[in-house]
Amino acid sequence: MFIPSAAAAWFLPFVLPICFYVAFTDMREMRIKNHAVMALAVVYLVVGLFVLPPWAGDWISGNLGPVKLSLPVYVWQLLHIVVVLIVGILLNAAGVMGAGDAKFCAAAAAFVWVGDFMLVMIILSATLLGAFSAHRLAKHTRLRQFAPHWDSWDRGKLFPMGLTLAGSLVIYLILGIIRGS
Repeated sequence: MFIPSAAAAWFLPFVLPICFYVAFTDMREMRIKNHAVMALAVVYLVVGLFVLPPWAGDWISGNLGPVKLSLPVYVWQLLHIVVVLIVGILLNAAGVMGAGDAKFCAAAAAFVWVGDFMLVMIILSATLLGAFSAHRLAKHTRLRQFAPHWDSWDRGKLFPMGLTLAGSLVIYLILGIIRGS
């Protein structure tokens, strides 16, 4: 994995409660709230300054379209937010995903290293399969009685992706602590 294990270890304690909140509110209300997305972005902005200080770390060269740039890792990771937000807005406009999901993906993108993209897609796929199966199983069994008023039970084919997205980010950071560079 490309994410530094120290960075994952610093991010996880701050990201974990936000992800639990996102998963819970998305199942309960079928919404990912803006304040949770902003909190996730602020975690990267603040904690990232200490974990990946732009003034002390290596600068990495890369291309941003036709322009060649050399930026600190902290800034490259911030650019992930912009790129993923643009893609998310387009997917939301096409009706593929909800706006909250798109914003959460954008905020979470700052925590994901480009070299780990395929691993994140595998984690996301596995988490989606498990979360969807568990949600549908609970929906059609007596487990539903533990939270009978959740909106996600009665939304037909819609599924609370916040459960999957938040779970995937947490799993990625845990794996980053264990297997990171």
